[in-house]
Formats: sequence, structure tokens, C-alpha cells
Amino acid sequence: MTHLFEPLKLRDVVLSNRIGIPPMCQYSASEGMAAHWHFVHYGSRAVGGAGLMIIEATAVSPEGRISPGDLGLWEDRQIEPLARIAQFSQEQGCVAVVQLAHSGRKGSAGRGWQAQRTVDAGEGGWTTVAPSAISFGEGYAVPRELDEAGIRHVVAQFAAATERAREAGFQMVEIHGAHGYLLHQFLSPLSNKRTDAYGGSFENRTRLVRDVVTAVRAKWPERLPLLIRLSATDWVDGGWNVEETIELCRNLRNLGVDLVDVSSAGLVPTAKIPAGPGFQTEFAGRIRREAGVPTAAVGLITSPAQADHIIRTGQADMVLLGREILRNPYWPMNAAQALGQAAPWPSQYLRAAPAGSVARQGGGH
Repeated sequence: MTHLFEPLKLRDVVLSNRIGIPPMCQYSASEGMAAHWHFVHYGSRAVGGAGLMIIEATAVSPEGRISPGDLGLWEDRQIEPLARIAQFSQEQGCVAVVQLAHSGRKGSAGRGWQAQRTVDAGEGGWTTVAPSAISFGEGYAVPRELDEAGIRHVVAQFAAATERAREAGFQMVEIHGAHGYLLHQFLSPLSNKRTDAYGGSFENRTRLVRDVVTAVRAKWPERLPLLIRLSATDWVDGGWNVEETIELCRNLRNLGVDLVDVSSAGLVPTAKIPAGPGFQTEFAGRIRREAGVPTAAVGLITSPAQADHIIRTGQADMVLLGREILRNPYWPMNAAQALGQAAPWPSQYLRAAPAGSVARQGGGH
């Protein structure tokens, strides 16, 4: 029976365990450039024992940022500071992934700790784009509807950012198709009112996601895995739902996606979300079984026993812990001790390791 500390192989990449860190925006970049904060934040988690770490939403264009403080990979000078993070993580035995993203109508917003509204040009803001000219909600500007040339340009931006991600040394990339950002906006009939080849039917609404996956896979080495994050449901009647997600995942598996990072919601601010421990795990399990693709479960997973149960019962191939890892970067080491498993410890920390708890002696230089 597979357990939390068993390795996971995706293409030619082997993760040391089934624990991952999901993308969590830090809103601390300037002109898309990773700063000292990012290196220390991600470095302190890379040494904590997780097998996988997904770097926060990294915009494929300036207007694809969520806020003026977002990371980017739209130009070459942004490669080097991200490469430092990728290299350090690899030295610790933690596989670094970069999440490529476009915010669409939810862009040009305040940083995470600021008021969530559209900021104007004087505050560093910009004009947002979307499948249809429909605002996200109160305080958000009405976006400009993308024409087909603009859509093709977005696909090309994802492809170009993928090449930069490879140059930075990342071993995986994740496409952000969740949480109400641009790709999700095209998926949901609540935000996509188009009547052309990118709107209306399921085939049309999923076209941009399929185009982006195809373009990214073409630029990404065959031996390296490709991930996608999807919101399994909008939690709103008439919106994107789990049955559509499963069908899309069948298509994406055939296009070269290796793992689906399963979340939910984010498209409309009024959604009623029944949040609770592991509340999205059911979606990860259904997608895994019915679409035949590996999944990662995320959402209020906090205890070692809960995480291990998700893996042992086949609900997902990985668990992603967000806020819990913010509170305790060394959660994987603590979980291994609680579950009676050996965990990876950096050589520099061995003096603090409980007897019999060390799986290997890692550590950078």
C-alpha cells in the first residue's frame, strides 16, 4: 500500500515523497523579479523535507500579474533570480516547479494584504483582459475582451515563459488554470459569454486551455513532467463543474499533462464554499479514477495521519500543504516522526534529528 513517504515518479523525475508545497503568492516582487524574500522563503521550505515545491503564480506577461508585486517570466532578466531558487531546492532534494499564470480580469489588484480591488495606473495598475467584458466583482474594473489575435498572443506568451523556465533549471512547470484567473475564466460559462470558437460549447470553452497545454508541452522537454492546476468546481449553479473537469482532464492526459493539482472556486466572489478538512479531496479522487491521471489534493490538509490516509486510500498521488507549511516549514520532518517513517534531513541539521529518523543526509553547500 502506497504511503506518504513513498517516492513518486513522473516521467524521468522522482520525488522523494508525496508531500508538496502549493503555490502561494508572496506579492513581494518588483517588475516581476524575485527578491531576497523569495530566496529565503522558498529556501527555508526546500530544506524542510517536502518532495515538491511549486513556486507562486509567475506571470507570462506584465498584464498577466495579479498584483504589481507578482513574479514574472516574460523577459530574460527574470530568469537568474528564479534559477537560484531552483538550483538551491534541487540541492536539498526538493523538486522546484514554477507555476505559469495569467490573471485575466482579476489582475491589476492590490497585494494580498491590501484591499482587493483594481488599482489604477498611478498605483502601478494596468488594463485587464478576459474572455468577455464582465467584471470580477465590486471594486474591479470591467476588463477588455480579448480578440482571437490576443488569444493567440497569450498562448505564445505561455510558450515563451516555458522556455525561460527550462533555462532557469526548473524540473517541472505547472499551468495555472484555476482560481478564477484567465484560463479558468474561459472554462466557465459564468465568465465566458463568447460566441466564437472560444465560447459556448464545452469544446470551445476548453479550447484555450488545450491550446496552452499543447504549446507548453511542445517547448518543455519530453523527459520532464507537466502539471496543471484546475478548479474542479465554481461552487455556483450554472458554472464550471466536476464532470466537466473530469472530461477536460481526459483530454489533457492525452496532450501530455502528467499530474492535475486539484483545487476549486475563485471565479466569483459570492460562491458559497463548504470548506472543511480535506473538502476538495473528493474531487482529486474522482479525477484520478475517472480521468486516469495522477492528482494532487489540496485544501485544509493539516495532520500527518490525514495526509497519509489520503495517499493510502488512493484519493490522490500527492498532498499539498499550504498554510500548514507557512506555519511550520519542517512539517514533513515532523510528519515522518509521527508516522514512524524516516525523513530527509539536511546534513547541517543532523545534530537535532531524533534517533532513527533520518532517511538520507542532504544539504547544500
